[in-house]
Amino acid sequence: MPWNDNANPGPWGSPPGGDGQRPEGDGPPRREEPRRRPPPPGGPDPAELFRRARAEVERLLRGSGRQRIRPPVIAAILGVAVLVWLVTGFYTVQANQEGVVLQFGAYDRSEGPGLHYHLPSPIEEVELVSVTNQNRIVIGESPDESLMLTGDENIVDLSFAVQWHVADAKSYLFSVRDPDDAVKWVAESTMREVIGHSALIPILTTGRGSVQSQTLALMQRILDRYHAGVAIDAVQIQSANFPAEVVPANQDIARAGQDALSAINDANAYRNKVVNEARGSAAKIVQDAEGYREQTVREAQGQAARFNQVYVQYRRAPAVTRERIYIQTMQQVLSHTRKIIVDGKGATAPIILPPQAFQPSGQSSAPVANAAQTQGAPQ
Repeated sequence: MPWNDNANPGPWGSPPGGDGQRPEGDGPPRREEPRRRPPPPGGPDPAELFRRARAEVERLLRGSGRQRIRPPVIAAILGVAVLVWLVTGFYTVQANQEGVVLQFGAYDRSEGPGLHYHLPSPIEEVELVSVTNQNRIVIGESPDESLMLTGDENIVDLSFAVQWHVADAKSYLFSVRDPDDAVKWVAESTMREVIGHSALIPILTTGRGSVQSQTLALMQRILDRYHAGVAIDAVQIQSANFPAEVVPANQDIARAGQDALSAINDANAYRNKVVNEARGSAAKIVQDAEGYREQTVREAQGQAARFNQVYVQYRRAPAVTRERIYIQTMQQVLSHTRKIIVDGKGATAPIILPPQAFQPSGQSSAPVANAAQTQGAPQ
């Protein structure tokens, strides 16, 4: 369509006269908007408004008949209006609230629970702030908030809740533009900082308490530095897991870790068994050695005492003592040997003993006797 098509005059309308005029019946007639005088720049003039109001009041006062309003009536109306205006200054502060009174938009004072009064608006206004109710925000419901980088360069999917209340109503209203959003932003940034200095495994297992306490303390320091008038009551980690994309790989790692731990436990059990058995054997050897040492020492001491006694008797009767010692020694030696007595009287040939004569004691001596008789030697 050409830009100068008269059938479609565009958003500015058709020019007056010419082919652009439409006949009646081709469409709704074009309504001509009346020209208005543009308002003066900067809005209405206060002096002009005051002048018009004053002229209207003078017209009513100078009117005749029913249109004329008497001054007492005007004074009564003004009095009632002022009274109603003054009554609007009463307000009630509930038990869980604190009233902050603003004078011409600036802080003036704070009021506790009860019935109070302030100069009516626009001189003074009051803001009621809840200071005892527990506020709760949850962070980590979306991936942009929940995915955090740990100190060992892993990613954890974490969500947590923060409970807080207003501690200073004045600071809460005037120090921070949007305190609720400020608490949320501070909580998220603080948790990311704490997670960035912590390892992944403690966050998933036994280190949540430490993360929560560190986050609470750091949040409170930051909000106090901003003079936000907010007190953090609790930080609770609701869930901490691996990201969904790496869950299978982490399950394999967990199973491998369990297998390694089982092998380590088996090795430790075998080591403890071997070490305990070796310690028991060593203790038995030591005890046996100590017993043998004690026995040997006792026997040596007894023999030394016996020798001393024999020596005393030997000094009194040497010949008798030597003979007695000889007899006792021979008795001790011969009591454990096999004895064969041969009488050499009347023997004409050498005596030959059979091999059975040299067998250990306890075996039958009949073959020996028979062999001796066969040789003709007496036994």
